[in-house]
Amino acid sequence: MLLRLLFVLLIALNIAVAAWLLLGDSGTPAIDPNDGGVPKLKLLAELPESAATTPAPATSARTGVPAAPEKSTSVALPAMPAKAASAPPVVPPAIAPKPPAMAAAPNAPTSPRRSYRCLAIGPFANQVDLRATRGAIASRTVRSRQRQEQTSESRGWRVFLPAQATREQALAQARRLEAKGIKDYFVVTAQGELQNSVALGLFHDPANARKRRDEVVAAGFPARMSERTETTPVWWLDVVVPEEAGGDIRRGIRTPGVAARTTGCF
Repeated sequence: MLLRLLFVLLIALNIAVAAWLLLGDSGTPAIDPNDGGVPKLKLLAELPESAATTPAPATSARTGVPAAPEKSTSVALPAMPAKAASAPPVVPPAIAPKPPAMAAAPNAPTSPRRSYRCLAIGPFANQVDLRATRGAIASRTVRSRQRQEQTSESRGWRVFLPAQATREQALAQARRLEAKGIKDYFVVTAQGELQNSVALGLFHDPANARKRRDEVVAAGFPARMSERTETTPVWWLDVVVPEEAGGDIRRGIRTPGVAARTTGCF
């Protein structure tokens, strides 16, 4: 029953739609949205041939009304005078060439080339004497420098018996010396290579040191002789002087033990 009712409704709906399509209103024409007084735009292909070649007046993009012609902004320039028009072009002045450099005369006098020598002055035991000598010869030197070196100086000659293994052995050796009649000795107790040795004397003249050694050796003891040296600093003054000023430099040295000798230049 329900299916029959739906079928009848469908048929009725189709009949209603067909009747509306056949008998309904066909509609009203569309209304031109533009104002009635505004001319319609036409393509160039739609215009006659004579009107297509004539340029259309410009219209405003907002209202479509023909735009007013723009005023010319060009300014008339004053006419140039006739003389100015015929004036010749300005030519920059030519740069004059520099005159050639004058060549030196072949016979022009020239100063002779000076030769120099380098001297080492010293050794100075202190810097006071070095500064005094440096100031005395400053007017005759081209340049100078000072340097320090270490040197070993002889402080005399000593005679001694070799060190023993212990202090008791060194004292026993000293008693044997005294028994032989050898005086002027002492046992060294200070730390060092001569500890526990027996000193027999210090001499400035090596001849006196050899005599003392030979005397102790003759008594039957292994006496030895060695030079006593001490390392001390010394200073040197190196100078560069003209060749002809070497003699003046040597005569200007007043410090005892200081001399000048030729050395390498710096």
